[in-house]
Amino acid sequence: MADSTGRTALRTRGREATTALGGGRPAGTRHPLIAVAMVLPLVFLLAVVFGGWEAVVTQASSVVGMLGR
Repeated sequence: MADSTGRTALRTRGREATTALGGGRPAGTRHPLIAVAMVLPLVFLLAVVFGGWEAVVTQASSVVGMLGR
């Protein structure tokens, strides 16, 4: 915890270098579909490993019912 200022300075310099090179993107601009695509493999893995596939299907059908489809 005492060395957090040094790490923060390094991260700030890294961001400045990335921005200066024309790379990077503003924070918080990830498209929602990209976020879903990143999470879905983990959801399926956890559902299979813990045997909760029926619960996932039940929740999904409840959400679809609330959306009115």
